[in-house]
Amino acid sequence: MPDEDREGRDQRAAARSEAVAPAEAETREAARAETREAAQAETREAAQAESREETRSELPADAQESEAERRRRRAQFLRELNEAKALRERVKPRQARAARMRQQMRMRTFRW
Repeated sequence: MPDEDREGRDQRAAARSEAVAPAEAETREAARAETREAAQAETREAAQAESREETRSELPADAQESEAERRRRRAQFLRELNEAKALRERVKPRQARAARMRQQMRMRTFRW
């Protein structure tokens, strides 16, 4: 009987080691796949960065014009924004005064 127990234990141990080996292999394969994907992503990013740099160097005159145009549009926007703020500051007191007057009229109308 002790020999049978030993054989059973050996068989179970062998089965366990076989079960662990495929799991380890899958883990290793997954790690390799992740490494490959990371390398491909880095290659793609490098290619995109190079193409961006080439685009910048090809059109320096247009870039300067567009920069000047952008600044002009931004200055116009800021002027209009400041004008709108000033108008708002002027208009708010009138609205507040009109609201007070309406409230007074309501109170006069509904005296008890």
